Amino acid sequence: MHNDVILRAQPEESAFPVVEKQILRFAQNDRRAGFTYLAVLFAIAFMGLGLALTGEVWRTALTRDREVELLYTGNQYRRAIERYYLSGPKQFPGALEDLLKDPRKPGTERYLRKLYFDPLTGKSEWGLVKAPGGGIMGVYSLSEDSPKKVANFGFANREFEGASKYSDWKFLYNPGTQQAPIPQQLPVPDPGKPGTQQAPMPQQLPVPDPGSPGTQQPPVPPGAQ
Repeated sequence: MHNDVILRAQPEESAFPVVEKQILRFAQNDRRAGFTYLAVLFAIAFMGLGLALTGEVWRTALTRDREVELLYTGNQYRRAIERYYLSGPKQFPGALEDLLKDPRKPGTERYLRKLYFDPLTGKSEWGLVKAPGGGIMGVYSLSEDSPKKVANFGFANREFEGASKYSDWKFLYNPGTQQAPIPQQLPVPDPGKPGTQQAPMPQQLPVPDPGSPGTQQPPVPPGAQ
């Protein structure tokens, strides 16, 4: 009796087992590399956003500093033109250089130490406001950018509120403009300084207290009893 040989079907082995493993390994590596690539992209995007916000804050701070410098410089020109106008015949300077040396006087009289640059454009050129009778009555920046500061100006610069561009900030001196009067302050006397006359203090009479003994009461009229 022959023993029956039972043959069981064996799964066929791939002819390229090493190649398949490498392909699977590469696929897994590609998937991981894809996730890493996306993470790097998100990180770069967030870094770029942060740098953009930082740059915007820095530009805003720089613009505000230049605005402060423009207000200072423009008012220096305004005061110099006013002093020029009031120090002699009521005339405005014919050029900004006249503020460095008054041509109407034989000596050297300055109203400015130097000619300032426009802090917004970085140039020495300014816009000039011509007076009706001739001369320069004011200056302004040639920048057409929109200002950051649009409110809360001082009294001298109150007309700058709501301006849409820097060239609307006109630093001019107008003699016909009525200024707010400054109240006159009287000198305060010093008690310790000899020769200082003190103002007499008004004498205050004591107020009688009805409940205090010894206080003299006013007589009561006979008809009131």
